[in-house]
Amino acid sequence: MILPLLVFADWALLALRLTVAFIFLAHGWPKLKNLKTNAENFAMMGFKPGWLWGTIVALVENVGSVLLILGVGTQVVGVLMAGEIMVAAFWKKKQGMGLVNGYELDILLAAAALVLATMGGGALALWF
Repeated sequence: MILPLLVFADWALLALRLTVAFIFLAHGWPKLKNLKTNAENFAMMGFKPGWLWGTIVALVENVGSVLLILGVGTQVVGVLMAGEIMVAAFWKKKQGMGLVNGYELDILLAAAALVLATMGGGALALWF
């Protein structure tokens, strides 16, 4: 471990929180804007009832992103986002998609969300 770099740990957690938040927000906002189409998409993917799972995912991605940006409930949001994205990665793998151009972003986001779930938001977060 390079001890002088520990001074930047809270800044690194802030960068991770913001990066994860903006990626989830970029994917979640279209779902929230059009919940009907989102519900139909989830139903076509086999998540029944589509309106329920589509709405849950849209809320986790959007509300969770805002909370991560603020640094509120980082550990809880991290667990929820990690769970959601691991289902997405499993689903893509099940559909025959490979690692490259398939589920690589999903597993990277799952790992990042798990880091936030275990480490919290750091000193630059408002609340755990």
